[in-house]
Amino acid sequence: MKSVYLFDLDGTLTDPKQGITKSVAYALSKFDIHVSHLDDLCIFIGPPLLDSFMEYYHMSKEDAEKAITYYREYFSVTGLFENEVYEGITKLLQTLKNQGKKCYVATSKPEVFAKQIMEHFQLGEYFEDICGASMDSTRSKKGDVIAYALKKHGIQKEDAIMVGDRKHDILGAKENGLPCIAVLYGYGNKTEFEEAGADVIIEDIPAFLEYIKKEA
Repeated sequence: MKSVYLFDLDGTLTDPKQGITKSVAYALSKFDIHVSHLDDLCIFIGPPLLDSFMEYYHMSKEDAEKAITYYREYFSVTGLFENEVYEGITKLLQTLKNQGKKCYVATSKPEVFAKQIMEHFQLGEYFEDICGASMDSTRSKKGDVIAYALKKHGIQKEDAIMVGDRKHDILGAKENGLPCIAVLYGYGNKTEFEEAGADVIIEDIPAFLEYIKKEA
């Protein structure tokens, strides 16, 4: 039984598809790369942007850093609010709160943007703190963000569990000695989760509610 839940943001608490894919498309257009379908950019949801620009568009680190600057031109003004809270999330978070659990956000999104999003969607009341990446990318990988959250709040790893929708959440949790719940309603899939070694795979939010009620 865990007393602390660390939640990923994108694809776990909210569906950021429109905002992220439009921001990526805007950044790519600066390199004269034009994408026909925004759905093709869903691969950018979850992992650190630097890694994604380098992996999927074979950019040098220097160009990837420029792409992030362009991405933020759009995202910081418009993209961060092109987002929606998954149906049932507030009920899930309220249930955890009623059980006396402490919840934290641990996201690879820059902390400043994560805090704006949480405030905009009125989710902050359910969380002790919102921990994210640094703007200079020195803290961007999920394992580093989780370590930062644990250290900042003196959380013992045996008390905590990570919740996320991509393999990066699972691998980051394992780096820090935490188990991980992988949720299928986001942007990952069962094969990805099994290969990464998820401890629990949950289909949807109603199933997640049943899980935490049993774990209470």
